[in-house]
Amino acid sequence: MNLRVKTESQEWEDFLRPTPVIDFNHDLVQSFIRDHSDESDRVPERVISLYYAVRDHIRYDPYTPAEQPEDYSASRTLELMRSWCVPKSILYAACCRSLGVPARLGYADVRNHLSTANLRSQMGTDIFYWHGYTDVYLAGKWVKATPVFNIELCERFRLQPLEFNGLEDSIYHPFDLDGRQHMEYLNFRGTYADLPFEEMTRDFAKYYPNWIDPERTGDFDREVVLETS
Repeated sequence: MNLRVKTESQEWEDFLRPTPVIDFNHDLVQSFIRDHSDESDRVPERVISLYYAVRDHIRYDPYTPAEQPEDYSASRTLELMRSWCVPKSILYAACCRSLGVPARLGYADVRNHLSTANLRSQMGTDIFYWHGYTDVYLAGKWVKATPVFNIELCERFRLQPLEFNGLEDSIYHPFDLDGRQHMEYLNFRGTYADLPFEEMTRDFAKYYPNWIDPERTGDFDREVVLETS
């Protein structure tokens, strides 16, 4: 495993400000934060509450659009109420930054042993390049958070849901509840203050020539039900 982690030179403000993608000033994002965290709670408690809100209220769906930068924005994810790892992690970063908590976008290449047959066929591989997570600064250190697989999906696939306490990294478990291989981290790409759209999409075009086709289709919920029944 390559544990190379890129260090960023940006000032703290870069991990706190809104961007066109991390658009936490959008009404939809502000409403989501109010609905899923108690303003009377301490900020770390709100950050943890919002982790579970992003994880479970936004269904995991790898077939949502990904052709334009705006497809990844926090507000767009809330319009759809479903998405995949990169936009869900962006939404969580937006929630954290809105509360004044520094957050940056992290990426890794992983081998996913438990994806659906249709998804593997369209991607042409079981390696997920640029898997997204959120790096959050809490209690004086950066911790990784992965609010990606919603609880219903975990139950269907017999995966151990990823918990987050704000103190320890929350990344995928290598095995599922039945001891089958689940997720294997191959390479940590580093962290970014904003979405590295051009770099990411170049790699998607290289590794997933069919995946960047806007006509790609899939009903992930149905696929999961069929493969786990």
